Amino acid sequence: MRLWEMLFVRATVAEAETTGRFRRIRLRAEALRGVEWRPGQQVRVDVGAAGALTPLLRTYSVWDRAGDAVELQALLHGDGPGARWMAAVQAGDEALISRPKGDFVTRPAAYHLFVGEETASVAFGAMLRALPAPERAASRAVVEIAGPQDRLALDGDVTWVPRDGDSAADSKALVAAVRQMELPSEPGQAYVAGEARTVQAVRQHLVRDRGWPRRSVLTKPFWTPGKRGME
Repeated sequence: MRLWEMLFVRATVAEAETTGRFRRIRLRAEALRGVEWRPGQQVRVDVGAAGALTPLLRTYSVWDRAGDAVELQALLHGDGPGARWMAAVQAGDEALISRPKGDFVTRPAAYHLFVGEETASVAFGAMLRALPAPERAASRAVVEIAGPQDRLALDGDVTWVPRDGDSAADSKALVAAVRQMELPSEPGQAYVAGEARTVQAVRQHLVRDRGWPRRSVLTKPFWTPGKRGME
């Protein structure tokens, strides 16, 4: 067994279905039973050819976690190896995945603000569901989407921002939507994820224009045009 395989879990695909542009995949492995998971964390999946000497890894936020299973929701876009693997994988297939990890998780706060686009909505869904009911009721989410087919089932108060054919990169629509929001005078805790330049613009608005402390804005850039390896 190769060394990197010892760091991964061999899982079996229990379910795979496509809704809109999202592909939901449920993976099961006895080695996952009892493994700690905090909503917002991710797993790494080997999407390369079977038997390859080195893994071809892509990172996916965990949508749900229970018992010996993790459930992913992957946005099918582009023509990269991750998108091709996700579109093709079927129940019964095997996959190598890492255990959940990452620090993009909720922190104690009076209220929470979630800002991002489709790639961020998977993590947001898990994080929102895990909040205590009073905190979830006081929280807000702003999610930019290409169209109605990209709406995941997110709990709480969600504002959907249509992109109307524009690029998700360096999005002006998402920043404008956050600018228009009426928020409490005291800062809460923000979670901003998605395309790197848009993440930075939203962060600058909250810190510079609204006076939020930098520590109150947790960011997670998932991607940006022309750059690989961010996740």
